[in-house]
Amino acid sequence: MTNKPESTGLVDPTLHWRDASVEVHKVVVGPFDNNVFVVRCRRTGDAVLIDAANEHEQLLQLCRRLGVKRVLETHGHWDHIQAIPAMREAGYEVAVTAADAPRLKDVGYDVFIDDAEIIEVGDLRLLAIHNPGHTDGSISFQVVDTPLLFTGDTLFPGGPGNTKLEGGDFATIISSIDNKLFTFPAETIVLPGHGLDTTIGAERPQLSQWVARGW
Repeated sequence: MTNKPESTGLVDPTLHWRDASVEVHKVVVGPFDNNVFVVRCRRTGDAVLIDAANEHEQLLQLCRRLGVKRVLETHGHWDHIQAIPAMREAGYEVAVTAADAPRLKDVGYDVFIDDAEIIEVGDLRLLAIHNPGHTDGSISFQVVDTPLLFTGDTLFPGGPGNTKLEGGDFATIISSIDNKLFTFPAETIVLPGHGLDTTIGAERPQLSQWVARGW
């Protein structure tokens, strides 16, 4: 699922995917192996971090090196927000949906993300997609004119995110995935909040199986 350049011995070990316009960097942090992504405009160097999950010192180093300007939270579960206090103290603005903002009451936030909002990152545009079901305010980010779709804990290889936690609802997450994510082309790369990448084309045919099994 990566589009890395040929190995030269000098390739950044955090580089996960890139094309002519965008770089995606990835680190895995914390006891639940959370994926943290940096989306960076190659022309301007502007960048955002998706999910300040844990291991704040590593994330701060990554942000300083890659030119991160702000933090976007896919949702407010505790394993995705542990590094927020340190990020805010360092001057990074943290954005979350209004529906999940109460989950951040102990760590703080700065601004809200709205459904269908376009977030500009240099020349890049990230489309915010409200995906309730894992939490009321879960949100995905699609990098416009690229195959990249960051789904947080909404969509994984082999199924939807856990809906047994507070705020979760299985019927809602299935509808959210079917109507808002499975509308993207088959080659769209899904970058989830934990684990490996997948594609819309790999996951879409499995929807009826997920519904039948109930998770």
